[in-house]
Amino acid sequence: MRYFSTRNSSLTVSGTEAIIRGLAEDGGLFVPETIPAPDFKLLRTATYQEAAEYILSLFFDELSRDEIHACVQEAYNDRFSDPDIVPLKACGRDYLMELFRGPTCAFKDIALSVLPGLLSTAYRKSGSTDTVAILTATSGDTGKAALAGFADVPHTAIKVYYPENGVSPVQKLQMQTSRGNNVYVRAVQGNFDDCQRLVKQAYRDAAETAAKEHVILSSANSINIGRLVPQIVYYITSYYRLVREGVISDGEEILFAVPTGNFGDILAGYLAKRMGLPVKRLICASNRNRVLTDFLETGTYSRVRPFHETMSPSMDILVSSNLERLLYLITGDDAFTAACMRSLEETGSYTVPPAVLDNIRAVFTGTCTEEENCADVIRNCWQEHGVLVDPHTAVAVYGLEQYRKMSGDDAQAVVLSTASPFKFAHDVLRCLSGEETDDFTAMDRLSEMCGLPIPRSLAELHELPVRFTGSIRASKGMDDVADFLREVSAHV
Repeated sequence: MRYFSTRNSSLTVSGTEAIIRGLAEDGGLFVPETIPAPDFKLLRTATYQEAAEYILSLFFDELSRDEIHACVQEAYNDRFSDPDIVPLKACGRDYLMELFRGPTCAFKDIALSVLPGLLSTAYRKSGSTDTVAILTATSGDTGKAALAGFADVPHTAIKVYYPENGVSPVQKLQMQTSRGNNVYVRAVQGNFDDCQRLVKQAYRDAAETAAKEHVILSSANSINIGRLVPQIVYYITSYYRLVREGVISDGEEILFAVPTGNFGDILAGYLAKRMGLPVKRLICASNRNRVLTDFLETGTYSRVRPFHETMSPSMDILVSSNLERLLYLITGDDAFTAACMRSLEETGSYTVPPAVLDNIRAVFTGTCTEEENCADVIRNCWQEHGVLVDPHTAVAVYGLEQYRKMSGDDAQAVVLSTASPFKFAHDVLRCLSGEETDDFTAMDRLSEMCGLPIPRSLAELHELPVRFTGSIRASKGMDDVADFLREVSAHV
């Protein structure tokens, strides 16, 4: 399997190269030359680990089955609190796909537990002696999951940039207390888009070449195909769990509602559909930052708009990077995709032709959720179904409700539940009881009120030493990247 840039299909690399590089040299994202067609009969009774090994082997066929097996076993055998890795929980007539049973209590753990193994294996096969420097922007959850995944992984160093006031206190503390001799964290005085812009600029800024001697730049964001592919697995395993439990019949189409920011998680669902999974529709659920909702309604994507800080901060994003992959996958036109991305960078917007929009809307429906709607859902899920959800999950639940009202579609649905409610305990408690308190007190109150245990990794946070407190202006970001790369280079 070869991979090429969304902006120039003549720029091709192997799967292992795509994992190591993260981003194409022209700024594009790597896409596979073909979408594999799995034998779904092999997946009907597969465990999560078996399904992961099979799907990864289709996309990264340079790696042997033994190599992929080792990566998957290391990732999933003892890091997750549920043996199913991604369990399903009934919430009324629908189901929540619980993606937060990993070490940092968020969906990013699923892919970022296996990506370090994939990258290390690819590194060994490349014969390189350079250090892989991983630059990662986060809107909250990717940062800690990446830091945890790559901590003390040989031949790697990772630096995470997060918006100083754009993550929850728990998310911030998770990053600031990260362990590992090869991990670094920096707050940026700006929003997630400033952080993401910084990471992308580091790839293409020729002025940084001198700082990159014996260093290979990579990323742990979902712009890295090695981060994206593992996310396909939980769509497939969740579908077949419903089949095995008799909720749906094999071949029956279902809905997936996805809280969406950078468009990676929902794009994995689209890839699963392209591979043949019976996905009827993908509901792209946004919060007040409704840039994706507007795009799906009008065909114009514009980042020139007010930025809102919400209680679902991982979705407070105005530039959804993985939408670039969708544009290419829908059109098959690298020149068109490159022109859209150039227009977005230069003017802040682009517009797709009506035929392209129609093809996108044949699969995706966009919804948006105001803060009061989000609070209502958190309260209703607990009071009516005894299910505690975080604000991101609540956005998707509301999006599903809105879609059904608009369409009358009564198909079975799965909502991607992307974070533990205890990661956002202050907001969840306020929605349930009106109480205002600090996050750790709120965790205790939620635990008492709902009879649920606080995840150990969150309960122990306030006891851990804070290692990273530095903050920079966004305009100084490249200087900080250069300092990081020089430090990495000096220790190669």
